[in-house]
Amino acid sequence: MASKKNAKKPGKKAAARQKVALDHVSLPVRRLASARKFYRAALGAVGMSINMDVGSAFGMGSKDEKIFWISQQRGASGGAHHAFRVGTRADVNAFYEAGLKAGGKDHGAPGPRPNYGPHYYAAFLKDPEGNNIEVVCYRKAATPRRAH
Repeated sequence: MASKKNAKKPGKKAAARQKVALDHVSLPVRRLASARKFYRAALGAVGMSINMDVGSAFGMGSKDEKIFWISQQRGASGGAHHAFRVGTRADVNAFYEAGLKAGGKDHGAPGPRPNYGPHYYAAFLKDPEGNNIEVVCYRKAATPRRAH
């Protein structure tokens, strides 16, 4: 039986809650230097940069954000999956090309993924420790203009 203290009062609305947003995530890696090279290039291609460095970890994000932390941990085992949403398909392509050049391994070339959604366009790379890093764009493909 609910207590009277917690019971809703007739005519009184529950307080509106703010939308919950993810503030940051952390990815443990064994080799911080190779991770720094890969992520600086791959995520740098979509506008992210290292905005804080504390020696055994660094935080990346757009502008002054620090939403993605990479930290050195001896027992890190890879296998994580992190996806970053971008505004254009060109950003997806740029991530893929820059990441390959920085030591990433192909895990899904840029292209539509209709099983994930009607406008889902993504690329996947494995970082040097086997983590699956994805960049996705939800914009419709541009329709070619017809010549008149």
